[in-house]
Amino acid sequence: MADASDTDIAANLAEVRARIAAAAEDAGRAPEEVTLVAVSKVHPAAAVEAALAAGQRVFGENRVQEAQGKFPAVKQNHPKLRLHLIGPLQTNKVKDALQLFDVIETVDRPKLARAIAKEAEKLGVTPVCYIQVNTGEEPQKAGVAPAEADAFVSECRDLGLDVQGLMCIPPVDEEPSLHFAFLREIARRNGLAGLSMGMSGDYETAVRFGATLVRVGTGIFGARPVKA
Repeated sequence: MADASDTDIAANLAEVRARIAAAAEDAGRAPEEVTLVAVSKVHPAAAVEAALAAGQRVFGENRVQEAQGKFPAVKQNHPKLRLHLIGPLQTNKVKDALQLFDVIETVDRPKLARAIAKEAEKLGVTPVCYIQVNTGEEPQKAGVAPAEADAFVSECRDLGLDVQGLMCIPPVDEEPSLHFAFLREIARRNGLAGLSMGMSGDYETAVRFGATLVRVGTGIFGARPVKA
């Protein structure tokens, strides 16, 4: 399946927004409390432009290098665009990431937190940070262990990072609502308002459990392009 057409992207965005609004209202929340992050990884700049034309301003990318090839010119033409890093960040890519991304959603270890703090000071920037929590404690997945989350939040704050919330990716074979409730509780006891949780298959559930950011890719842009 190829990328969605410009018309498809606009229609998909409208549908996702409507579903977010309905889920928010069901939970007694205002729809504007939830920000849609359009995950454009592996899709071309033309798909981003189509989403921009449909009014989308917040995007998510997994890889620094891919985003570097796609977003500098787009950001220059659209100064209100906000770009979130939603994939793992290597310490040797921190400088590049901070020069391009507005939000780092995947702060997950002390070494990375220190590198971000040091480079942010050098560059004179203050990126919004979310701490990724490995709620399912999956060995193959990034994220701080739940038992270490409180101490890590405190450490990041001590470094001067602008920690605004938590992020998680639930295990694919478990009920996501359990993980969303778990993340919400960790955020609550640490005084964090931001919750980045929910993707194309479960974002409505995430909204009902308090998500302030939902990350939707295939639901907007269609299936990922198949590499030749």
